[in-house]
Amino acid sequence: MLQPKRVRYRRPQDGRGNKGNAHRGTQLAFGSFGIKTLDAKWIDSRQIEAARVAINRYMNREGQVWIRIFPDKPITRKPADVRMGKGKGDPAGWVAPVTPGRILFEVEGVPFDIAKEALRLGAQKLPVKTKFVVRRDYDKNA
Repeated sequence: MLQPKRVRYRRPQDGRGNKGNAHRGTQLAFGSFGIKTLDAKWIDSRQIEAARVAINRYMNREGQVWIRIFPDKPITRKPADVRMGKGKGDPAGWVAPVTPGRILFEVEGVPFDIAKEALRLGAQKLPVKTKFVVRRDYDKNA
């Protein structure tokens, strides 16, 4: 599973929300096909890994897959049956905050129909609505 090697703060505050559209990472940069998110959510490192496994499994490990998001935000949880107060909980996992328009995965080296189905199966593992995108200069008949 993905997680940073080290972080500056172990238990940061949650932030002021995940509003607006993505400004970076909105275009295909590596592959010919990709999935783009239509929602703003936190995507867990386990969900990213599950999607990656589903994509690679359908492609029979042919072609190449790029993960365009990285879970670098720590999430804390307090144990079950603990009363309110007594400080912030311990780090429980890592998330990648995404906003609409962000490319999540890219694929190259497989035919159109295999890429579309592989990314559809990967998108089912994610908590966001997604859209299949194709590179503008891709020729389906070639």
